[in-house]
Amino acid sequence: MKKKKATPWLYSFPAMLLIGIIVVFPILYTGYISTTNMNLYHWSDFEFIGLENYKRALLKVDSGFLSALYTTLLWTIVNMVLQVVIAYLIAVGLNTEGLKLKRVYKTLLMFPWAMPAYVSILLWRVGMYNTEFGLFNKILVALGLSKMDFLAQNGSAFWACLILNLWMALPFMIMMIDGALQSIDKSMYESAVLEGAGFIQKNIYITIPSLRKIVAPAVIMTTFTTFKQFDIVYLLTKQKGSLSGADLQTIITYAHQNAFVSNNYGLSSAVSIVIFGIIIVFSLVTNRPEGRERA
Repeated sequence: MKKKKATPWLYSFPAMLLIGIIVVFPILYTGYISTTNMNLYHWSDFEFIGLENYKRALLKVDSGFLSALYTTLLWTIVNMVLQVVIAYLIAVGLNTEGLKLKRVYKTLLMFPWAMPAYVSILLWRVGMYNTEFGLFNKILVALGLSKMDFLAQNGSAFWACLILNLWMALPFMIMMIDGALQSIDKSMYESAVLEGAGFIQKNIYITIPSLRKIVAPAVIMTTFTTFKQFDIVYLLTKQKGSLSGADLQTIITYAHQNAFVSNNYGLSSAVSIVIFGIIIVFSLVTNRPEGRERA
């Protein structure tokens, strides 16, 4: 009997050991470093300082963390609202009855998502946002307007990063919503038309309620990805050797700067643990059971 109980643990031990080494240990070690003053000057002789790094990040107004957190929340909310709305409208348009070459359109829409992010970001920086040769500035000049350095100020850089993120992320959301639209029973629309329902009524009372449970996991997953977005903001504005002038900080770029620019590993670790905590809380909130399961 004891052998039977021990057998599953023996089989799962290698996987649990691997998870412990790759996942659990780095988190615990980061938590430990966050309670020390480890930095470039205290690399081997660092001392335990308790929660001082957390106090500096969360309570010190000029630490930069709170403004980075605000930017990250704004970035996440605006991105997700625009992604869901635009993707929904495009997906509904692609499912219009009688639309020709819809498969071609859907295939073309997948290119931005399929391209390596690093390549896409650098192409946009040089090909779209460049002050001299970028497409956007060529359009402005053609319209008789003056050239604009899109990445020099925080406000314009925020929207420049957001537009690029939408271009890269929309295909995935469109694909998920498009797939969900295929699962809706067409007879429901036929009945609605017989009852005199128009386009808006069909979307409000049939399409959106039918999509909610199917699309929700994709929205949650994309929200996580957007919240911890690093590559777009960093490569467009903060890449070493090609700084744009904007001082746009998200909590991920803030942690990166403290670790690899300021070499303050204790503070960076504290910020990383705070980010980890935020994601865990959000995960618990979004994964709550509904209806009967909750009871």
